[in-house]
Amino acid sequence: MGSFSITHWLIVLVIVLLIFGTKKLRNIGSDLGGAVKGFKDGVKGGENDAAGTTEQPTQHVGRTIDVKAEEKVKS
Repeated sequence: MGSFSITHWLIVLVIVLLIFGTKKLRNIGSDLGGAVKGFKDGVKGGENDAAGTTEQPTQHVGRTIDVKAEEKVKS
């Protein structure tokens, strides 16, 4: 009683397909794959931060932005 036979698993698969449908299962699979990929990239990025090999943001020296500030009047 510890393991199920192949017929049990096929019946479970058919029931799951009937309940959720193939399109929803495909979306769940792609969402799960994207989450795993994002997690791996995050872990890999954390290792780069610890090693000190991250790129520093570029600074634009000598660039001035002129803006006229106005106060918003509530009516």
